[in-house]
Amino acid sequence: MQTNRVLKKHWKTAVLALALVTSFSASADQLSDIKQKGELVCGVLGTDEPFSFMKNPATREIVGYDVDMCNAIAASIGVKPVLKQLAVSARIPELQQGRVDLLAASLTHNKEREALISFSLSTFITGQKVMVKADSGISQLDQLAGKKVLTIKGSTMEQSVRSAIPGAQIVSFDSNPQALLALQQGKGLAYANDETSLAGNFAKLGDAAKDYQLLAQPLSTEHMALGLRKGEPAFQEQVNKVLHELETSGKADALFTQWFGPDTKMKFASRSFKIETDNIN
Repeated sequence: MQTNRVLKKHWKTAVLALALVTSFSASADQLSDIKQKGELVCGVLGTDEPFSFMKNPATREIVGYDVDMCNAIAASIGVKPVLKQLAVSARIPELQQGRVDLLAASLTHNKEREALISFSLSTFITGQKVMVKADSGISQLDQLAGKKVLTIKGSTMEQSVRSAIPGAQIVSFDSNPQALLALQQGKGLAYANDETSLAGNFAKLGDAAKDYQLLAQPLSTEHMALGLRKGEPAFQEQVNKVLHELETSGKADALFTQWFGPDTKMKFASRSFKIETDNIN
């Protein structure tokens, strides 16, 4: 009888363990969780036109290229897209802690971040450049050694400046508008960001744009992508499937033209990349 009680106890323990494993496996499937809650929470910046920005400050509606990527993925799953505005430095922590399902936030894919999160196919390929005042006398990156270079806190630009301009004094801000204002106020000699964001800054400067210029030498070439939590292969497959379909259907090119084309503030003549790779150097 004692043996039977011991066996019964072990059997109950085994059943409980199996139930816990099954429950954990179910909860670990992010795609199923998103379907169950009926919404896809996308982390966006909301300050980086045309990737994600407030179309109308009164309504606080956020639109842009990254936002449209989020909307397309939500539609493919059959759930509601929900946007959560994040600071640049908060992007990866918010994703890791489960407060957002996906980062659609001007996120550069690099080797260092691969240790923390997973990435989608590259959604945009651009270069990082430096803006200076036209009368600064600066024409080469090496002239900025030992000088104050402004950029965005928690961004890959910080690392790029350190690599390309040894000795530069990096001063970081929470957002693109803050860094641009700091350059205008003379708080630094140069401002480093991706080329598309800098093009947007020129548009915002209006008549004052003539007083600024971009250095021809790039800091780096950047692959931008959507950020995902590690260990979620089903969700990652779904995201990449949607991105691939956007490319093959021609919708990706249409989105590029809508947000970056000749009739926009960006005035890019054409798209020089395709959504087809997640490989980086």
